Amino acid sequence: MIPTTTLETARLLLRPIELADAEQIQQEFPRWEIVRYLSTRVPWPYPPDGALAFIRDVALPSTARGEGWLWTLRLKSDLERIVGGIDLYANERDNRGFWLIPELRGCGLMTEAADAATEFWFEVLKFPVLRTSKATANIASRRVSEKQGMRMIGRDERDYVSGRLATEIWEITAEEWRARKRNV
Repeated sequence: MIPTTTLETARLLLRPIELADAEQIQQEFPRWEIVRYLSTRVPWPYPPDGALAFIRDVALPSTARGEGWLWTLRLKSDLERIVGGIDLYANERDNRGFWLIPELRGCGLMTEAADAATEFWFEVLKFPVLRTSKATANIASRRVSEKQGMRMIGRDERDYVSGRLATEIWEITAEEWRARKRNV
């Protein structure tokens, strides 16, 4: 079992999620702009103890089983404030998910976080492929996948907080990731 370790990018610190993060996540996370394209596993309306329940009952147990690696995102300029999250899961269908507060979207922070998490996935965890799905309407998430060199491998329909939506499935292999890193 490989533990979740702190990761760093040019502007972000990715800290392993912990129970102490619940209060701050509860303040930032339950916004329609954040949750609308997330899986229906996210309850909506978001309950007052939603972040605590998620960390206690989902995040930490999956980490303990060696099936999940979850981080909070913090700007290096303000390490006390949680501005998003990113997670990796060892399953066949969906390996990565993320969220970022709307005020910080559009400046490349999630691409930085996704690069760090993807590097961890391939170089530390040694998985051969990373897959992620997203609502077709979630253009910002698609851009992150495109910037990472991922390719769309299929289409589907899935249930999201905002309803049943057309979905794109994206993937990148470890070999493709390493080739991309050599050419950057």
